[in-house]
Amino acid sequence: MDEKNAADAPFFKALLVPHRSLSRAGFAVLMGALLFVWLTIGAYFMSIGAWPIFGFFGLDVLAIYIAFRVNYRAARIREEISLSRTNLHIRKVPLSGRIEEHSFNPFWARFHVQRHAEMGITGMAVEAREKRVLLGGFLNPDDRESFAAAFGQALATAKAR
Repeated sequence: MDEKNAADAPFFKALLVPHRSLSRAGFAVLMGALLFVWLTIGAYFMSIGAWPIFGFFGLDVLAIYIAFRVNYRAARIREEISLSRTNLHIRKVPLSGRIEEHSFNPFWARFHVQRHAEMGITGMAVEAREKRVLLGGFLNPDDRESFAAAFGQALATAKAR
C-alpha cells in the first residue's frame, strides 16, 4: 500500500443507531401475549353480554401495536462516522431517508461536547469554520459518554499523526 492510500484509510469508524430494548422476536412475543389476554378476557365479557368491552380492549391492543411500529420505524435513523488522517466523513441518514454527507479536514475540525452537571453529555457536534454538524442526539447517556471518549481520542490521534 502506498503512502497516500495509507493516509486515506480510515482508522476510526463508528455507526450510531438508536437503542431499542425490545428485539423483533420480543415484540412478537409481547404482541402474542397481549392478543391471548385480549381474547381470553374479551371472550369472558362477551359471554356475560358486555360485548362493547371486547372491542374497546381490542383498540388498546391496536394502539400498542401502532406505537411499537412507529418506534421501530424511528429506529432506522443512523449516523456513520469515518476518520482517516486526511478526512473526517459524517454520513447522516434521518427518518426521511434523505442522506446528508459532511466532510471535514481533521486538523481543522473541533469536537464540541456540551455537558450538564447532573445529566452528563447533552450535545455533541463537529465544528469547523462556519460548519457545524450535530452528532448522536438520539443516543442514551452511557452511549454518548462512550462515543465522546472514543471519538475525541481518535480525532486527537488524527491531528497528532
